[in-house]
Amino acid sequence: MNRRRKTTPYKGRFRFVEGLIVLLITVTIWRVAELQVVDRPFLQNEGDKRSVRHETIPAHRGIIFDRNGKPIAVSTPVVSIWANPEELITAGADVSALATALDVNAKDLRKKLRANAKREFIYLKRQIEPAEAKKIMALKVPGVYSIDEYRRYYPAGSVAAQLVGLTNIDDQGQEGIELAFDDWLSGEPGKWRVLKDRRGHLVRAAEVVSSASPGKELMLSIDLRLQYLANKELQKAVQSLKARAASLVMLDVKTGEILAMANQPTFNPNNRSRLNPAGVRNRAITDQIEPGSVIKPLTIAAALESGRYSAHTPIDTTPGKMRIGKDTVSDVRNYGKLDVTGVITKSSNIGVSKIALDLGPETILSLFQKVGFGQSTGVAFPGESTGLLPYRMKWRPIETATLAYGYGLTVSPLQLAQAYMVLANGGVFQPVTLLKRDIPPEGTRVMRADVAHEVLTMMETVVAKGGTGTRAKLDGYSVAGKTGTVRKLGKEGYTDSRHIGSFVGIAPADAPRIVMVVVIDSPANGKYYGGLVAAPVFSRVAGESLRVLGVAPDESGVKTLADVQKYSRIKG
Repeated sequence: MNRRRKTTPYKGRFRFVEGLIVLLITVTIWRVAELQVVDRPFLQNEGDKRSVRHETIPAHRGIIFDRNGKPIAVSTPVVSIWANPEELITAGADVSALATALDVNAKDLRKKLRANAKREFIYLKRQIEPAEAKKIMALKVPGVYSIDEYRRYYPAGSVAAQLVGLTNIDDQGQEGIELAFDDWLSGEPGKWRVLKDRRGHLVRAAEVVSSASPGKELMLSIDLRLQYLANKELQKAVQSLKARAASLVMLDVKTGEILAMANQPTFNPNNRSRLNPAGVRNRAITDQIEPGSVIKPLTIAAALESGRYSAHTPIDTTPGKMRIGKDTVSDVRNYGKLDVTGVITKSSNIGVSKIALDLGPETILSLFQKVGFGQSTGVAFPGESTGLLPYRMKWRPIETATLAYGYGLTVSPLQLAQAYMVLANGGVFQPVTLLKRDIPPEGTRVMRADVAHEVLTMMETVVAKGGTGTRAKLDGYSVAGKTGTVRKLGKEGYTDSRHIGSFVGIAPADAPRIVMVVVIDSPANGKYYGGLVAAPVFSRVAGESLRVLGVAPDESGVKTLADVQKYSRIKG
């Protein structure tokens, strides 16, 4: 009896412990079930964050071609070397061999690693050749890794540099076509899921999440054969004339395509160690210049359109100087009595000023606007200049006169070429383009066909004996053109020490195929007239270009002033 009473308290304690164990087992089972079922997605995601990574699959930019399918810009595979400084330092790796392979100073490398000791990622060397990267990775230095990337390469080098532009180290467009069409050329990087340990070491690749999509290709209107020719001749001219800069634009008359666009100075986009900002600028599109006498054929076109003038209307330029208010307009010498054709042939400031004062500025400005001055050409090139076409409530006589021979307004070389294309196209305005056209758009008539043809015929006398542009003559092809020379603005107004010489030519004149503008900025060898510095460049580039394009020589050759006068009498 006494023994039973003594065991009763122990039985209660046993049941308490038994119940506690059952409760703990129940809670444990519930917690395990909760972790495996209820919280599984959350926990799996948190675990993946510490082991699963999404790596980028690089996508290369689209290739840029010339009109004949020759590559101008391509993307080549390269490798970038990076490091996890914390891991590298913790492993106690000797960086001497690594520094040698990277071609850097070992002391500087150690300093860089210590300065970034708490970071998990720093670049050691960007965009190197795969073979070089392979040698570096063969050292198997802990904490050193590689990334596959792409780098832009330009086969034509400096020849088309300002036009094509360049990309930055991350393959993003920064200048020129590369910037203008960056969205089109840029690829869409892909992703692949990889499994890594806590130190970031790759354990295995899991799967491709999304494939990389390369950028789209782009075919320009540029003909590299003509571009090389233009660049070579422009470079020779700048060197021989000791000029500050120069530009050249060549257009296809029928399509409005830009066949060549060269500038000096230039730069090598494949080697930017000595990159000069002045060489990056595409002067043919971004620079504004006062056109000077190359504007005169358009002033004459406005006069013919008015019906008040013809090619043989007499203009008296005696005695070679003319007072307009307090100002004086002068010719190089006294040309005496000229007709309208002679005003073009001799590039008479007095003759064109008298015509402009008779017409009024509105008539001239209206035609200038129709041929594209003061507005964008539509090529969508970064930094394109629209130039300046002046509008005033009241015009002073001297302002009207200077407008007629190319002062007081500004244009880009491309705008000038586009305007002359109207004359070459029989009065039809054709939009220009930097992209290859399979089917030219329909142009807009802005000038009577007979006026365009008559002005074109007058311009042939500029290249004939007695004209100002005889050095633009071509063997086997007729040429219509116009020379221009302007004084540049200085701190105290127009200076006599710096000039811009230019020439605009159309060839062959009888069946126009190309329009070319040549601008020489600040020649310093004593020559500065457009007929002396720019016309010879036109002759060398145009002659070879017509042969490359397969244009057959014409039989007419250049026309003399007598030929034009005879032509005008027949038409009259």
